[in-house]
Amino acid sequence: MKILQKKILAIVGMPGAGKGTCTDYLHADHGLPVIHFGNMVYEEVERRGLDNVKDEIFVREDMRATEGPAVLAKHVARKIQKHFDKDETRVVLDGLYSWTEYKYLHSLFGSDLVVLAIAAPKHIRHQRVLNRKDSHRKYTLNQLVTREIAEIENLEKGGPIANADYTIVNEEDPYVLIERLEQILTQTKFL
Repeated sequence: MKILQKKILAIVGMPGAGKGTCTDYLHADHGLPVIHFGNMVYEEVERRGLDNVKDEIFVREDMRATEGPAVLAKHVARKIQKHFDKDETRVVLDGLYSWTEYKYLHSLFGSDLVVLAIAAPKHIRHQRVLNRKDSHRKYTLNQLVTREIAEIENLEKGGPIANADYTIVNEEDPYVLIERLEQILTQTKFL
């Protein structure tokens, strides 16, 4: 039996770029475990009895202010290790948000961490987010722009995107995105 080196694929990008499309595909079609950074924030928002859209930015920033800028990466690292302890050799991360989180995970996992940026023009991303059916992630254009600015200015979101090992430009239909994702998975020997 071939023993695979452990690998982590962190998918990064701005809201509406296509991160969820990639992670949903990797989970559904390849059975890979996916750890969502954002879900930890949404869980905390719910625990506090707040609104996911209105209060998500506040809670995300409050968690970092209270527990340090790498708080989500620390939680994610523990979840990654649990998968590795169960002899799972591949883990997918959805939404590595900040440069600090990237540096923290890279310090732990080194070259086992591969970062894939999904990029799309702003007008396409905005339209995708505004068309979402998911009620807990439904934003107005003003809320979306406010969120994006907060992620760039307060969460250092640009660092992992700019420093990604691979980038896919996603301005076509989802099938093209998945085809490009598969090419990178083959190239990196992730699967």
